[in-house]
Amino acid sequence: MPIARTLSGYIARQFLTWFGAVFGTIISIAFLLDYIELIRRSGSRDQATWGVLLEMAALKLPHTAQDVMPFAILFGTMLVFWRLTRSHELVAARAAGVSAWAFLAPALLMALLIGIVAVMLFNPVASAMQASYEKLENRILRLAGDPTSLSNGVLWLRQSDGAGGQVILHGEKIAGDDLELRDVGLFFMDGRSQFTGRVEAQSAKLERGFWVVEQGQRFRLGEPAEPFDAMRLATGLTSRKIEDSLASPESMSFWELPGYVSLLEQSGFSAQRHRLQFNALLAKPLLFCAMVLVAASFSLRMQRRGGAIARGLETGGRWRSRNSRRACSCRDSSRWFRRSLRIRGTRRPPCGSRFA
Repeated sequence: MPIARTLSGYIARQFLTWFGAVFGTIISIAFLLDYIELIRRSGSRDQATWGVLLEMAALKLPHTAQDVMPFAILFGTMLVFWRLTRSHELVAARAAGVSAWAFLAPALLMALLIGIVAVMLFNPVASAMQASYEKLENRILRLAGDPTSLSNGVLWLRQSDGAGGQVILHGEKIAGDDLELRDVGLFFMDGRSQFTGRVEAQSAKLERGFWVVEQGQRFRLGEPAEPFDAMRLATGLTSRKIEDSLASPESMSFWELPGYVSLLEQSGFSAQRHRLQFNALLAKPLLFCAMVLVAASFSLRMQRRGGAIARGLETGGRWRSRNSRRACSCRDSSRWFRRSLRIRGTRRPPCGSRFA
């Protein structure tokens, strides 16, 4: 029907307009709040200049936009149908024979398209910017680098040796509850990042407060290899810290998550958070559609109640105004009757008269 197509296009434009207005307002406020929070966290650090903090707030903004997008859909839909109901445009559409689902369909379709674009196109950009933000946060605000990384099933760790130097450890994780590595390699560097030695061992196991490195050799500069059966290396890492420091689910795009989940499972780490993030991204278009339905039902119900109350008040006002006019007409009639009696010579009306 031409009327339905015209109405659908009009509602779709109204939905996009109000969604854009609400979305822009929310992310503007979120950007200011993030920037103020970064200023508070930076304190007196020399590297945390206002330009760097502004860059960090801008890098974090797309990730924040993904979080507030469902609320923008919700409030944008409420404003759309509130305006259309208030201006009686939906009443006219229903009178023309257009069903409620006919004017809900454009909003649902737009919400579904926004969700698909947000997941497939916007999410990879937001994830890359979130990863850059986390690197800057670790380097400037936390004064530390990324301690762990996972590549082709090989775990790379970095820790301090307690004397101002760094120790880089890598190995293949053995499946199990405890963190145990095989084909281990350790690289020792001093405080000036100069290489001082390395260790090659068959296995290393993380226990409480130290690594137990077994069956290996230690190589120092200018010295022969030193074989050993077991060596202990102090550490502040725990299995929980290592798992938490791996790439966060928010920094992985929709297209990268399935492969990273498989890599974590093959390496023996828990992939529950990343799998949950992937499922949440898959359900996001349906979440947006659900927000449209919730907002439409609430706003239309509210307007119906409000309209009934308003009509009741209007009816009561008209009734009172009509009674007031009647009372005024009765008083005017009483004055006219009394005046006519005085003209005829009668000073007061007879007893029992209604005008006495």
